[in-house]
Amino acid sequence: MCGIVGNENIRSLWDGLVDARGGHEFLVFEDCDGAVRRYTYAEFDALINRTANYFDSIGIRKGQNVAVQLYNSPEFISVTFALAKIGAVAVPINMQHKAEECAFVYERCGIRAVVTEPDFQEFVCGGSCGIDTVLVCHAQGAMLDDRVVDLDQAVAGFPDALSCDVELDAGDVAEIMFTSGTTSCPKGVEITHANLLYSGFYGDWEFGLTPDDRFLTTMPAFHSNFQMSALMPVLTAGATLVFVKKYSARRFWKQVRAYRATAVQAVAMMVRTMMMQPVDPHEREHEVRTVQYYLAISTDEKDAFERRFGARLQNCYGSTESICWVLTDLPYGAGRWPSVGRVGMGYEVDIVDDEGASCPAGAVGEIVVHGIPGQTLMRGYYRDERATAEAMSADGWLRTGDKGYRDESGWFYFVDRKSNMIKRAGENISASEVEDVLTSHPAVSEAAVIGVDDPIRDQAVKAFVVLRDGMHATVDELTRYCADRLADFKVPTIMRIVDDLPHTSVGKIAKKLLH
Repeated sequence: MCGIVGNENIRSLWDGLVDARGGHEFLVFEDCDGAVRRYTYAEFDALINRTANYFDSIGIRKGQNVAVQLYNSPEFISVTFALAKIGAVAVPINMQHKAEECAFVYERCGIRAVVTEPDFQEFVCGGSCGIDTVLVCHAQGAMLDDRVVDLDQAVAGFPDALSCDVELDAGDVAEIMFTSGTTSCPKGVEITHANLLYSGFYGDWEFGLTPDDRFLTTMPAFHSNFQMSALMPVLTAGATLVFVKKYSARRFWKQVRAYRATAVQAVAMMVRTMMMQPVDPHEREHEVRTVQYYLAISTDEKDAFERRFGARLQNCYGSTESICWVLTDLPYGAGRWPSVGRVGMGYEVDIVDDEGASCPAGAVGEIVVHGIPGQTLMRGYYRDERATAEAMSADGWLRTGDKGYRDESGWFYFVDRKSNMIKRAGENISASEVEDVLTSHPAVSEAAVIGVDDPIRDQAVKAFVVLRDGMHATVDELTRYCADRLADFKVPTIMRIVDDLPHTSVGKIAKKLLH
């Protein structure tokens, strides 16, 4: 393994952190009741080591896949890194997955051991899952099945120093992260030790992080946006992570100020709900330097947020497969909103047509990313050589399936997910474009647009609309509103006003549930 990572791994990273930053505060965790737990780097490394020693004692070995299905908590982090330290592979699972979705991951990854919460034990202990070892965190007096182990209690009896010494390589797989599956069957993205470390170094550059920074996030722990855009950059900088169990629009900015956060993660939903809160005369008294994430909001929304809170929104673009936000606003200086930024260090990005030829500036095509598999890009899809070959060329070009364009100055603009394109009578329609028009209507809170089968025109445009509380609009009114702002072929021919829309755990609309 070459480059900035060398042949380092998660275990050697923590060894260095304890030597250099042992007494520095690593983690501040706040639960939903406001209770706070704090750890220095040395204290948290000891927790990781106790957990790793326990795993080793029960026979978990290098290369074994272990499912981790935990709510946001310090234990999610300690379990994941404990597995990495002994060469095992963490398979984080979405906390909102239903039984069938969990069973898919268990079967695909040959899962025989699961770390989970008390309220999941009944399903995991069921006879059809084939799970041999069920370890439960956060039991705290809950009734436990006779077949499960209270992991917190078990770990407490093991030594603080790591007792096993497994040979590790930077190219070893540390995690298998399954894609959200909003539009297709989920695929297991193989994340190596080098991927994790590279995401940390990259994030430090991208956000200008230093050891003095305090990075606050409420993102789901199982998701790459928490692990590779917040957790790992904090570790490689030796900074402090402020980890909040669950986002609350009412409490969020108060938490940002109270914990003296200098960097923050947000999604469009958070920006919008924060703007709906009563103005606090002290809300601009903070230390935030950057609010980062891909933010699908309008320029007006962006400007209003920045004026009100006095904090800079830093746009970016990437995927689990690309490891980092490969397109990003620069850490300092002006951006070019709504651009998702320029090409980040260590990557090449191109816009190509259907034949794979580079598109000129201003022309929409597919976003493709060049990097090093296993270091700056995923190693591949787990046990799916065909899908890996379809997504990534032998010379390291990753096909994202997303549409975008660039301008003459090298700023890139995201247009749409390829899967979010509707084909109507030979015309390509961006569902996001129609959604943006609908949500610009003053009565509309949220909208989702999909293509549905049409025997004459291939597909028809169907819209689902949620109205703002206390507001009123009819289907006819909204259709006319679209007709005034969109080409005729883009105007929805089917529209439903609904009470709410289904969402994934990271705030995306779950379009696969819409019909």
